[in-house]
Amino acid sequence: MQIHFSSTIPANAQCVVHVVNKGGLPADLEASLSDGAAAARFKGGVGQHFEGFVERDGAVVRVALVGAGEAGADSRAHNLERAGAAVATKYQASGVEHIAIHGDGLSADECASVLTGLRLRNWRWDTYRTTMKDDKKITLVEATVVGAADSAEAAWAETSGVLDGVEFTRELVTEPANIIYPQSFVDRCVKRFEGTGVEISVLDEAEMTKLGMGALLGVGQGSRRDSRILAIRWNGGEAGDAPLAFVGKGVTFDTGGISLKPGPGMGDMKWDMGGAGAVAGAMLALAKRKAKANVVGVMGLVENMPDGNAQRPGDVVTSMSGQTIEILNTDAEGRLVLCDALHWTQEEFKPARIVDFATLTGAIIISLGHEHGGLFANDDALADDLLGAGKTSGDKMWRLPLGPAYDKLIDSPIADMQNIGGKGAGSITAAQFLERFIKKGTPWAHCDIAGMVWADKPGATWGKGATGFGVRLMDQLVRDTIES
Repeated sequence: MQIHFSSTIPANAQCVVHVVNKGGLPADLEASLSDGAAAARFKGGVGQHFEGFVERDGAVVRVALVGAGEAGADSRAHNLERAGAAVATKYQASGVEHIAIHGDGLSADECASVLTGLRLRNWRWDTYRTTMKDDKKITLVEATVVGAADSAEAAWAETSGVLDGVEFTRELVTEPANIIYPQSFVDRCVKRFEGTGVEISVLDEAEMTKLGMGALLGVGQGSRRDSRILAIRWNGGEAGDAPLAFVGKGVTFDTGGISLKPGPGMGDMKWDMGGAGAVAGAMLALAKRKAKANVVGVMGLVENMPDGNAQRPGDVVTSMSGQTIEILNTDAEGRLVLCDALHWTQEEFKPARIVDFATLTGAIIISLGHEHGGLFANDDALADDLLGAGKTSGDKMWRLPLGPAYDKLIDSPIADMQNIGGKGAGSITAAQFLERFIKKGTPWAHCDIAGMVWADKPGATWGKGATGFGVRLMDQLVRDTIES
C-alpha cells in the first residue's frame, strides 16, 4: 500500500477520513454529517464507522468518520490502530482506490498508529486466486495523510520498516508447503534481504552432520527436501557487544511423521514454520529500520514426512550437545529441531540473551486459546522484558512455570531424556526439554506461539489467515532493552 503525506487533499482521493475521539466531532464538519452521525449513534467508540456524502466546491465528496476512543486512554496506540484497521475493512474491496486521512490533531506517533492499522488490515495474499470476482478484489492501494505533524513522515518511515517485516512473515506463513520448504525458505530470505546490510549464513545437511545435529536431522530424514539452518545477523550496535539471539522453529510441513496426524486439519501444518517465519520477519524489520543493536536470527528448517527412511518411535538420537534423546512420538518434532538450533546458536554466536519462537504444542492453545502466546523463561528479568514488550506491541504473552517436578517427567529409562512427557502439562514439558540445551548462565526464554500465528477469523489488524505475530514483539524487545 502506498502512503503519502500532503498539506492538501489530493484531487483524486475518493474518500476523506476523519479520525474522531470519543465525544468529539470536527468543528468544521457539515451539519448533514454531524446530524447523520448523531442519528446513527456514532460516538467515536474504537473502530466505530460512519459515512456520508456532502457537496464541497461543487463536487460530491464521500466523508467517513472513524472512532478512536478516549483521547487519553492507556491503550491509545492500539485504539488508533483499530481505527485505521476499521477504515481498511470498510474500503478494502469497495471500489475506492485512494483515501485521504486528516492528520491534524494527531501526533506523529498517533498518525503512525492509524497507518499501521490501515496497512496491516489491508494486507491480503491473493497470489493464487485466479477466478475472483471483481467486487471481491482489493481496490484500496493508496492513502494520503493531510495536514500531519512535521515529524509524522519520519515516524512513519521507521514504522513502515517494521511492517515490512510483519508482512514478510505473513507471506512466508501463508505460502503452501510445495512452495515454501527448507531451501526455498532460504532462497526467499536471501532475495528479500538483498541490500539491507545483514550477514547471511546457511548450513546444509553435510555441515550439520559434521556438527552432530542428530536431533534436527532425524526430523527431516523422511523427507525428500533437505534440511537447513539459516542464520541472519544484523550488526547495528556497538562493535564487540554480544548479540541478542532469536531462534525459530521452521517445520515447513508437519505430517507428524510415523506418528501420523489425523487427516482433517493437516493442511494447517504448512504454518508450523511460524516461529521461523516470525524470526525472519523480525530480522527484516530490524534491518529496514537500521536498529542500533546487534541481533542474530537463527532458523531450523525441516520437513517432517513419513517414509521408509523416516525416524521411528523408539529411536534414540544424539543431539549436537551430546545429550541423547529417546523418540517416543515423532510428532513432537519441533523441540528436536530447536534443541540443535539453540545449541549451535550458543556455540556460534555467544549471545547475551536467547529467545526462541515456535508453534510448539497444541496444549498451549488449550491453556491460553488464541489470546496470548505462552512464555517460559529461566530468567525473571528477560521474562518481564518480554511481557512488557508484548503489552506495548500488542503481541501479548502469558508466563507459565518451569521447575524440577516438571523436568523429571521427560527422563528416559534408556537415554538422557525422552521427547515427550505424560498426558499433562504438555507445553511445560516441551519447554523443560528445551531448557536442557541452554548453557548455564545464559538468560533464555521460550515463546510457544502455536495459537497465535494463524487466525480462523479476522482480528483487529489482520484478516483470516497469517497474523505476523511475534515480529513486533521482537522489535519492541530490542527497542526496550538495547536501544532505550
